[in-house]
Amino acid sequence: MEAVLRYFGDFSPAQLAQFEALEGLYREWNEKINVISRKDIDALYEKHVLHSLAIAAVADLPNGLQVLDLGTGGGFPGIPLAIFFPEVKFHLVDSIGKKIKVVQGVAEALGLKNVTTAHTRAEDIKNRKFDLVVSRAVAPLNDLWRWSKPLVKTGAPGDRPSGLICLKGGDLAQEISESGTRPKMVEIYKLFPEDFFREKYVVAVR
Repeated sequence: MEAVLRYFGDFSPAQLAQFEALEGLYREWNEKINVISRKDIDALYEKHVLHSLAIAAVADLPNGLQVLDLGTGGGFPGIPLAIFFPEVKFHLVDSIGKKIKVVQGVAEALGLKNVTTAHTRAEDIKNRKFDLVVSRAVAPLNDLWRWSKPLVKTGAPGDRPSGLICLKGGDLAQEISESGTRPKMVEIYKLFPEDFFREKYVVAVR
């Protein structure tokens, strides 16, 4: 938890309790359904929670915003962001049912009223639009944007986050070129100067 408190301090007692509960919950679920590698569970707060919160460090999500977490896996970045922004609505989806089972269990145990989940693929989401799509390196940017674009509401005011914000790592030049987008990129190491975040980025496509 120290990894998070090093960079964020303004939490309510309820938020603090929720963040602190994450490790126990993920350890418990991981014994039943392996969603986080054993090595990573020991560094949960840095490698999963703080990494997810890099999005909160670069984008202020206004109350009432509707956010889709695409390919949420074990609930990242959606669960940490839902704790951070309790008045923002998050819909967490993954094509692997057992992962969604973990996410539902964690969200219920934390009492997160602003989280809904679905065992589905992006292409199968119909009749629903979101202000913003977030994702953590589940696919190349080209695919992420192709899946996200039809699900994003159009005509958002310039100061309101819209489009896709994803967490990616490594040399992204070719991926960006193939996606045909002109994303805004923030190096996470500049936000959180820890070795783990070298060559990791927050990538935003409006």
